[in-house]
Amino acid sequence: MASWQEFDRQAPELASVARRLLDAYAHKVLATLRKDGSPRVSGIETSFRDGELWTGSMPRAVKAADLRRDPRMAIHVTSRDPDKADPSSWEGDLKLAGRAVEVTDEGVLASFELPESDSHLFRIELTEVAWTRVEGNELIIASWREGVGVREFRRT
Repeated sequence: MASWQEFDRQAPELASVARRLLDAYAHKVLATLRKDGSPRVSGIETSFRDGELWTGSMPRAVKAADLRRDPRMAIHVTSRDPDKADPSSWEGDLKLAGRAVEVTDEGVLASFELPESDSHLFRIELTEVAWTRVEGNELIIASWREGVGVREFRRT
């Protein structure tokens, strides 16, 4: 698993776009796994700090229980719809996958000034990132995978 800082070192151009989209849209969708292995999606917010990507959760939230049991997760960032006359104006969708590692260190938790003392804090470790967008009549997917690097796919 790679920290955000490691992803940024390996794929600086894609990391720059990913960060711009993560910062531009407060609300994202988190996918976790329930006890029975079926998917659950929840709304989340993220933040950057000390070269890491973070997310939190209210106390006793089911998404936190999912992540504590099985840290595998995916995050989806959607952007505004493009101008119908110009599909290339679409910023694209961003997808991240990896795991969310719960941080319980009291000093770290205190530094985040969480709203409740028993809130959850998770550091995101990445295995893959994909940015999907349109240029002209092509769908372009720029992706990074840990151990593989950046690849680009084009479809017409």
